[in-house]
Amino acid sequence: MRLVIQETSEKVGEFIANYIREKIVNFKPTEEKKHYVLGLPTGSSPLPIYKRLVAMHKEGKLSFKNVITFNMDEYVGLSPEHPFSYHYFMHENLFKYIDIERQNIHILSGVAADAEAECEAYEAAIKRAGGIDLFLGGIGVDGHIAFNEPGSSLASRTRLKTLTRDTIIVNSRFFESVSQVPTKALTVGVGTIMDAKEVVLIVTGHNKAMALYKTVEEGISHMWTASALQMHRHSMIVCDEDATDELKVKTVKYFKDVESSNRL
Repeated sequence: MRLVIQETSEKVGEFIANYIREKIVNFKPTEEKKHYVLGLPTGSSPLPIYKRLVAMHKEGKLSFKNVITFNMDEYVGLSPEHPFSYHYFMHENLFKYIDIERQNIHILSGVAADAEAECEAYEAAIKRAGGIDLFLGGIGVDGHIAFNEPGSSLASRTRLKTLTRDTIIVNSRFFESVSQVPTKALTVGVGTIMDAKEVVLIVTGHNKAMALYKTVEEGISHMWTASALQMHRHSMIVCDEDATDELKVKTVKYFKDVESSNRL
């Protein structure tokens, strides 16, 4: 596991955007593998990254023509047109500004008649795409990744999940009131994320400091699902200084020393 510590959340966004750009630009399509496959999150954490990726595209430095995306999750009961749905969020913050082919965008349907079938089809679509090359994710204050709440199986696949009260309260900032936040969501599983060739986790702010500590310094636990990344062969956490407040001084020093020789 790499831990890359940046001074500010803005620099975290810039670092990750540059990292993703390099991966896409260096991807060489073949007959067997025609697209670079990205897993994407929503929420406030990835916004600086999406803003920078859009800027790179407008500057002619990045094309998404050979990119397929799979989003992590979607609220149950919200249509794609709903202003609080993740379909709407992704369209308004990324997709409408870039040249990605519409058929290459995949987001779970929160209004699917059969949630189980929807989740199974999503897993099958990921497999048909050749698996996810890079899964970008955020982290909750309780250490959850996607909507894999505390107690989730670390081998879980895409499925229906009931959201914890803590998650509902935290996410209410995106809604007009707590009562408007859906109580269920469709989400990729921890196992789905772990199957990605590479996972990059965004962790910013003092409120995520305990989650980062649990993810990096303590053992693997289904109560802190992001901690499963300790077992991933190619995982990287990019955080700001505020998020390191709970880490040991020697942990911070170690990772800064290691990263001092890395360009990206």
